[in-house]
Amino acid sequence: MPIDAAKALAAEPHTGEITWDRKDVQLYHLGIGAGIPATDPDELRYTLESRLHVLPSFATVAGAGSPGVISGLSMPGVEVDLAKVLHGGQSLTLHRPIPVAGTATATGRIAAVYDKGKAAVLVMRTEVADADGPLWTNDAQIFVRGEGGWGGDRGPSTRTDPPAGDSDRTVERAIREDQALLYRLSGDWNPLHADPDFAKLAGFERPILHGLCTYGMTLKTVVDTLLGGDVTRVRSYATRFAGVVFPGETLRIRMWQGEGRVRVAVGAVERDDAPVLADTIVEHS
Repeated sequence: MPIDAAKALAAEPHTGEITWDRKDVQLYHLGIGAGIPATDPDELRYTLESRLHVLPSFATVAGAGSPGVISGLSMPGVEVDLAKVLHGGQSLTLHRPIPVAGTATATGRIAAVYDKGKAAVLVMRTEVADADGPLWTNDAQIFVRGEGGWGGDRGPSTRTDPPAGDSDRTVERAIREDQALLYRLSGDWNPLHADPDFAKLAGFERPILHGLCTYGMTLKTVVDTLLGGDVTRVRSYATRFAGVVFPGETLRIRMWQGEGRVRVAVGAVERDDAPVLADTIVEHS
C-alpha cells in the first residue's frame, strides 16, 4: 500500500527556519487583490509599509509555505502520485497576531491519515513559533485519490449544515486576469496556475486560480466587511475547497454573522454561483 498510515504518523517531523519581511507581506496582499483603489485608506493598511498589518492567511505562504504539502508527501510511509493529489481543505489557528517581519521555526508533520474508501486523506500540520512562543498552526487536508480502502478510520466529517436564511452581507470581488500570475510569486509555482498546456493536461480548459488565493481573498473580505478591518480579531479560519475559480471571474461572498463567528459561502458569479468555498467559518473576538 503506497500509504502506510502507522509509519506516516510515527515519522519524525520536518523542522526548518522560515523568515519573512514587509515585502513578502505586501506581495501576498497584492496577490489576493489588495490595493484597489490604490489610495483608499482601508487598502493602504495592506500595501503601505508605514501602516502595514498582516492578514492572518499570510501564514499559508510565510517562508514560501515551508515545510509544506510537497515535503509532507515525501514523509516516510507516503508514496503517492502527485497527479492524484487534491487540496481538499485548509484550517488556520492564530495564537497571536503575525508580525510584519519575523524569523520562526516551522515544524511539519502528518497529524492524521483517514480512509475515505476511494481516497485517503492526509492532514498535514505545520506549527510555527518564534522566540516569543507559538504564532500559528496550519492544517492542510490533502485528498489522495485511489489510495483508500484499507479499513482505517474514516475521520470526522467536515461538512456543516448550510446557513439558514438570507446572508447578512453579500460582497462581490472581481478577480484580475493576472491574479494567479501575481499570487504565485508568493511561493506556489505549480504550472497549473500559469501554463495553458499544463492546465489542459490536468483536465482544465485554462489555468485555474490557487485555492489558497481564493481563501485569502475571502478572509480579507470578511475582515474588511464585518470586523472593521482589524486583522487581529481573527482567531481561526477554516474552509473546504468545493470547486475551481478561473482568473477573470467574480467571487460572490455571502456572510452570515453569529456570536464570535462568521459563516461564509463563496461561489463563482459567471457560472451560476458554482460553489468555490464551502463549510467556511471565521472565528473572531
